[in-house]
Amino acid sequence: MSTIAFFRPADDRAESAAEFIGSLGAEPLSDPMLAVEPTGDTPRTDAAITILTSKTGAELVAETDWTPGGELAAIGTPTAEALEAVGYTVDRLPSEFSSSGLVSELGADAPGASIEVARSDHGSDVLTDGLNDAGAYVHETVLYRLVRPDGAGASTVAAAEGDLGGACFTSSLTVEHFLAAADDRGLRREAIDGLNRAVVGAIGEPTRETAEALGVDVDVVPETAQFDALAEAVVDLL
Repeated sequence: MSTIAFFRPADDRAESAAEFIGSLGAEPLSDPMLAVEPTGDTPRTDAAITILTSKTGAELVAETDWTPGGELAAIGTPTAEALEAVGYTVDRLPSEFSSSGLVSELGADAPGASIEVARSDHGSDVLTDGLNDAGAYVHETVLYRLVRPDGAGASTVAAAEGDLGGACFTSSLTVEHFLAAADDRGLRREAIDGLNRAVVGAIGEPTRETAEALGVDVDVVPETAQFDALAEAVVDLL
């Protein structure tokens, strides 16, 4: 049975990811590379369109009395479902679940519009730059910071020892934190070599580009930017 490493935060996302990988007949290795530090800030309430880009952001705004003043947009189905589960109505959802997909979805309404982007401190410039270029007045609120948890890195040892069949990277930051954890253990070169002998999946093109720029070969990018699609694509190649 092949071992598949994944890097979801240590909450229900890690639990559901482990369960799904197990259902595919693989052995899950959970190694959370992201921990959430809320800033306490909330999105503006006077924007024509407010964008949420993660389930984490949805959960944080749900803990406040924030109400969007205009339309509410989500980057993809998981974020939309998280928002709707806590009582918000999602008005806009792109056909492509990515920053560029949101720019395409909102581009026609962007000229002269105030658009609020509420997300982590590591959000892609593709979204804000694209909306600005389309003529919007963009304001960004950082809802939370993403940090590497203490002790992260079991997967780097497994990779270095040749024990990984595959790895599922869900953001550029998970790649960067994986390699930082390998550096901490003096295993960077060995960990990269181990990944390059395994099947590596990246959830989207930005993640793929980051991984390959850092020396990690990416074997598959799923058509849909969702974890289940990513895991299934990795297991299918094994």
